[in-house]
Amino acid sequence: MSRLSQVTDFIQQNGLRIATEVVVNLALPYAIFDLTQPHIGEVRALLAASAPPMLWSIVEFARNRRIDAVSVLALLGIGLSLVAFIGTGSVRLLQLRERLVSILIAAIFLGSAAIGRPVIYELAKAGLARANNHAELARFETLRNDVFFRNSMTIMTLVWGFGLLFDAVFSIVLVFAVPIRTYLILSPVLGYATLGSLVLWNIWFARKRRREGDARRAAAALANAGATSQS
Repeated sequence: MSRLSQVTDFIQQNGLRIATEVVVNLALPYAIFDLTQPHIGEVRALLAASAPPMLWSIVEFARNRRIDAVSVLALLGIGLSLVAFIGTGSVRLLQLRERLVSILIAAIFLGSAAIGRPVIYELAKAGLARANNHAELARFETLRNDVFFRNSMTIMTLVWGFGLLFDAVFSIVLVFAVPIRTYLILSPVLGYATLGSLVLWNIWFARKRRREGDARRAAAALANAGATSQS
């Protein structure tokens, strides 16, 4: 299948979902803030603008009806987002508290890598379980104690952690650098660009490391077979 055909298939399969994400996370928040700000003030308007993304996250979580690493991370993000908007404060403070959610999630990734239990492993395993890919899931679990495999999981976890941290820090800079209306457009665009880049890199890196890992294990098996035949 050509690269163009792959892109076309992806758009056909995910076009509606992508369009919905853009409407819920970008268009609706901007429109709600723009329409309500003259009547209820910036703070309440920003709170109202945050409602569509949060409700969408809750609906998506409820639709999955499954408790695994992906669901727990999603639920944590929803919970932290809700906590971030409890109470009162200035508009800038509300925006900064929202960015703390991203920083905390990035800290989970980096912390899991630091203690030798990379969260990417749990997320990948949960993804395979969701897809009912039992053969790949079984293969995945057999590699759990493989040093090269665990090193790959750690690298991916670190890249995701630092990538999410970069997104949060850059968004914090935007809070003070641009007007609120501009921020409501730039922040989700930056988020999509960051996540898209991380996903594409992750796919490339995972395939590369899988080929290298398979080659290493094949060479080790061949060496063991040679040593056995000589003994």
